[in-house]
Amino acid sequence: LLLLLLPLLLGPAAGSAGMLQPRDTPSRERRELGGLWSFRADLSPGRNAGFAQRWYRQPLRETGPVIDMPVPASFNDITQDPGLQNYIGWVWYEKEVLLPPRWLQDSPSTRVVLRFGSAHYYSIVWVNGVQVVEHEGGHLPFEAEISSIVQGSPGPLCRITVALNNTLTPHTLPPGSIEYMSDKSRYPKNYFVQNIKFDFFNYAGIHRPVVLYTTPSVYIDDITVTTTSSDNVAMVQYQVSVVGSTDYSLSLSLCDQEGRVVATGDGPEGELKVLNPNLWWPYLMHENPGYLYSLEVKMQAQVNGALLEDVYMLPVGIRTVHVTSTQFLINGRPFYFHGVNKHEDADIRGKGLDWPLIVKDFNLLRWLGANSFRTSHYPYAEEIMDLCDAYGIVVIDECPGVGIKLPESFGNKSLQHHLAVMEELIRRDKNRPSVVMWSVANEPASELPPAAFYFKTVIAHTKALDPSRPVTFVTDANYALDHGAPYVDVICVNSYFSWYHDPGHLEVIPLQLTAQFENWYKTYQKPIIQSEYGADSVPGLHSDPPVMFTEEYQKAVLREYHSVLDKKRKEYVIGELIWNFADFMTNQGTTRVLGNKKGIFTRQRQPKAAAFVLRDRYWKIANESSCLPPLVTSHSLFL
Repeated sequence: LLLLLLPLLLGPAAGSAGMLQPRDTPSRERRELGGLWSFRADLSPGRNAGFAQRWYRQPLRETGPVIDMPVPASFNDITQDPGLQNYIGWVWYEKEVLLPPRWLQDSPSTRVVLRFGSAHYYSIVWVNGVQVVEHEGGHLPFEAEISSIVQGSPGPLCRITVALNNTLTPHTLPPGSIEYMSDKSRYPKNYFVQNIKFDFFNYAGIHRPVVLYTTPSVYIDDITVTTTSSDNVAMVQYQVSVVGSTDYSLSLSLCDQEGRVVATGDGPEGELKVLNPNLWWPYLMHENPGYLYSLEVKMQAQVNGALLEDVYMLPVGIRTVHVTSTQFLINGRPFYFHGVNKHEDADIRGKGLDWPLIVKDFNLLRWLGANSFRTSHYPYAEEIMDLCDAYGIVVIDECPGVGIKLPESFGNKSLQHHLAVMEELIRRDKNRPSVVMWSVANEPASELPPAAFYFKTVIAHTKALDPSRPVTFVTDANYALDHGAPYVDVICVNSYFSWYHDPGHLEVIPLQLTAQFENWYKTYQKPIIQSEYGADSVPGLHSDPPVMFTEEYQKAVLREYHSVLDKKRKEYVIGELIWNFADFMTNQGTTRVLGNKKGIFTRQRQPKAAAFVLRDRYWKIANESSCLPPLVTSHSLFL
C-alpha cells in the first residue's frame, strides 16, 4: 500500500496541456539524453529508503552503490541479478547533463522542457533536487517546464533524478495485485509477489527517449487537425492553441512533399482548402501509400518590446474513415485489415526503444504484405507511429486496458484513471492518419454486470474527445453475455479454437469459427475483425500429422481459420490480425517455455513456417483488392 500511496503525497501530477512531439524547428532545439544513467534499486523492506533519505537531494552515487543502466531500456534483463529481473518497487535513475549556454543566457524568452517518452509505471522526477512532475502510466509521454530551475542555477549542470515504481494494483492500467506470503515456513520474511492477469512480462524502466527541448516563452502548445475530402477537393480543419500571451498572430502553410505551398491560413482555427489532394492511402492500397503533407504553423508575439516567433511543423495525412454495418471504409473505399498484433519486446532491451529492431520489424511487415497492426496491449512509441504514418501502415491504437478481470477494477477509481489515459492517448495520437480506430481494452471481463456502465462511459468519453474515429474494444467473452459490445462501432473478437479450446482438434475450427461470426453479427449487425487467433510453435519442432507446438500445427490452425475467413470476408468480416507477429517474453509458468511462442517470427525475428503461409495469403488478398498494376507483387515493392 505504501508503494502506491506515497506518490500521492508528494506533489502535483502532470498537467493536461498539449503534448506535441518535440521537433527541431527554426525556433526550437531538442537534445536526447539517451545513454548510460546511474541506477539504484531500493532494496529496503518497505522500498521507501529513497524517500526517507531523500536520495533526490544529492547525486545518486552519494546515497550508496549505483550501477550503469542504459536508457531507453527495461532494467530487468540488463544484469545477471535474478532479483532485479523480477524486482517490484521503487528504482532510481539519475543523469547529469550540461546545458548549452544559449539556453541559459536568453532566459526571459526561452523555455526549457524535460520530456519522457514513457517510463513504466509510476514516475516522480526532480531536477537539481526540486520535484518537477509525477506521472501515472507506463506507455505515454509526460513533461515539465524546468526553465526557472535550470536558469536560476549557479552553473550549467542539470541533475535529473527519477524515482520509478512498477507496482500494479487493481486500479492501475493495466491492473495487478500484490500478494504477501505470510507462511513463514515456506517464504522469507516480507515476501511478496506481483500478480497480473495479462500474458506478457511486466518490463519496467525508462523505455523511450528522454529529451530536453526549448521553445520561446510564448509558444504553440497544441494543434488539432481533421480532414475531409470529396471529388477533387480536401478540407483540412485546424485548431491551434498558444500559451504565454493573448496578443499574437498565427499563419499556416500546408506544403506538399515537393515543398510547394498548396494552402495557407491564419488565426487559431480555420480551414485549408486543398485542390486535387494526394490522399493518405494504406500500404498496398495505392501506388504511393502514406502520403504526408507538412503543415507549418508560425506564431509571432510582442513581449516586452521584442518580437518572439515560434514555428512548428506537423505531418498531415488527408484521409477519411467510415464504418457501415458490413464495411470499413478509408477514403470511401473498402479496407480489409490483413495484419498482425505486436509487442514492444526483444532480447536484453525488453520494451526499450531500439531503432534497428523497429526498422527490421517494418521491413518484415512489408515483406509479409501486412497493411495493419494493433498496438497490443498499450500505446507504442511515437517513433513507431511516425513510421506507420510514413509507410501507410494502418493502426488500431490500443490503451493499456489489458487484464481488467477483477470486479474492483470496474469501480469509479479505475474508471477515472481509464478516462484520463484515453485523454492522454488521444492528445498524443489524434493527428495521425495511420490511426483509424481507438481500442479501449483487451479481453476485459465484459460479462460482469459493472462492465456495461464502465465501457459505455469510456467509449462515450473517447468519442467525445475524438468524434472522427470509430471506437472498439477487443473481446473474448460470449456474444450473448458481453455487456460492452453494444457500445462499440466494430466488433473485435479473439478466439483460439483447437488451442485453448478443444486443444489438438483442428477439425472443430470450421464449425466453431463460423458459429462465432454468425452469432456476433446476428446479434449486433456490426462489422467484425478476427483480432486474435493462432497457436504456439517451437521453431524446429516438426510432426506429420501435426501435433500441438510444432510448426506444422501452427500452419494448420492458420489454414483452418483462413478457410472460414475467406467466406465471411465476402459478407461482414473486415479483418484478421494474427497473434502474434513475434514470440515475446511472459512471466514464468508451466505453460510458457521462455515466453509466448505464438509468433510467426521468433523473438529474434527469424521466420517460422507459418510466416510463409501468411505471406502468401496477405499478398493474394492485396492483389485481389488493390488498384495497383498487376506487376506489383511481393517482390516488386521495397522490402
